[in-house]
Amino acid sequence: MILIADSGSTKTDWVLHDSNSIVARVKTQGLNPTLQESEEIYNILKEELADKISSDAPDTIYFYGAGCAYEGANERMRTALSKIFTTKKIEINSDLLAAARALCGHEEGIACILGTGSNSCLFNGKKIVENTPSLGYILGDEGSGAYLGRQLVSDCIKKQLPAAICKKFLTQYNLTIAGILERVYHEPLPNRYLASFAPFLAENRNNAEIKALLKHCFTLFFQRNTMIYRRSWLPIHIVGGIGITFANELKETAESLGLSIGNIVESPMNGLIEYHK
Repeated sequence: MILIADSGSTKTDWVLHDSNSIVARVKTQGLNPTLQESEEIYNILKEELADKISSDAPDTIYFYGAGCAYEGANERMRTALSKIFTTKKIEINSDLLAAARALCGHEEGIACILGTGSNSCLFNGKKIVENTPSLGYILGDEGSGAYLGRQLVSDCIKKQLPAAICKKFLTQYNLTIAGILERVYHEPLPNRYLASFAPFLAENRNNAEIKALLKHCFTLFFQRNTMIYRRSWLPIHIVGGIGITFANELKETAESLGLSIGNIVESPMNGLIEYHK
């Protein structure tokens, strides 16, 4: 049996799977070996996972996660897992490779993450061959929830959107300029805070100015993150909540740029199960 983990900053989805069916599904808190030490990860696994999946159940473990981008971090994750499970077959990979394998399978394609943050890569069916660095919510993350929220907040405060829309937004979220600045510059996780405003854009997507804002943000995403691969004939596949929520806007924007959208899914897990069968 194989154990697949898809881990983000908030939660981790675990699926134990044999050749025919799912044996167990478990959710634990998010794990990030770039931010957490091996012992902290082990304690979380011991408390939230160990009593739900037998230590000798998986023959192979595939762990995909945010923060699994270099060997030092990956080794911390591997060490923690080795204390919980008896198998020696443990593969640690990035969340971007999870997206590529889940979305493209064994075919060539462009795989993207569009959630709180954004990322993309060119996948040749076996491995990632090119990746445009995300650069995070300050320098990059175009098209992400954080980027959309940042654009909305800035446009409202700087009066780039109609007064009625600005008033509706600020009133609905009980926002002040002082409060926004405090939350963004002096409190933790400003990217999540900014991303929390994406539902307002979805609720008001039929407004002409909001529609233009979305097209602008998604155009930047494609221009700066996928067109750089110079593979306009390849489908662009997307995983993540922003991808699902704004699927129509993404498709319209891609078409206007001569691009085509392939699969859009909220989570890579089903694709990963299929990939590892």
